[in-house]
Amino acid sequence: MNFIFLGPPGAGKGSLAVKVAQEYKIPHISTGDIFRAAIKNQTELGKKVKNIIDSGGLVSDDITCALVKERLEADDTKDGFILDGFPRTLAQAEAFTKICGDVRVVNFVIKDEEVIKRLSTRRVCKKCGTNFNVLTLPPKKEGVCDNCGGELYQRDDDKQESILHRMDVYREQTEPLIDFYRTRGKLTDIDGAIQTPQLLNEFGKIFPKK
Repeated sequence: MNFIFLGPPGAGKGSLAVKVAQEYKIPHISTGDIFRAAIKNQTELGKKVKNIIDSGGLVSDDITCALVKERLEADDTKDGFILDGFPRTLAQAEAFTKICGDVRVVNFVIKDEEVIKRLSTRRVCKKCGTNFNVLTLPPKKEGVCDNCGGELYQRDDDKQESILHRMDVYREQTEPLIDFYRTRGKLTDIDGAIQTPQLLNEFGKIFPKK
């Protein structure tokens, strides 16, 4: 049960990954989490990443792949994993075939207008990071987190100009991975426009638990 989730920002990858991780008892791994853990644990790779980020640079494909490989060697991945946000480029995808050849790629298909609507109406708790949506998942009290009472805010990258830029970056860097995995028979399209509970049900039909 080794999964890669592909799709534009706002396609529902993260929300579904959390639910699948709970149901299938496999870890949901994002590159951001890997970077933060490596820096916190002060591993050799973590020190390199910290120096690069502190200097305003971009972490290279080689170092990113090495960090992913290191993370996938942990005990909690023995029954599978969900990679969210990796690979981002063809170079990373090609390198990952040497790390793990047995992987299922789930491609979230969603229209641009839906992405813009979703992200521009998203609100995040400053304290605990829980996501809400003013249209589809509003908090019980406006501007206040249901879980911890923290203040809800709109992230800068959820404003329209940033959303359009993120979508352009996705098309340029990550969309070519769809063809990469489709030609290898590893890709399954899934409708990212439907809500998470229904999406989880569809996912379970395509990938039944062992």
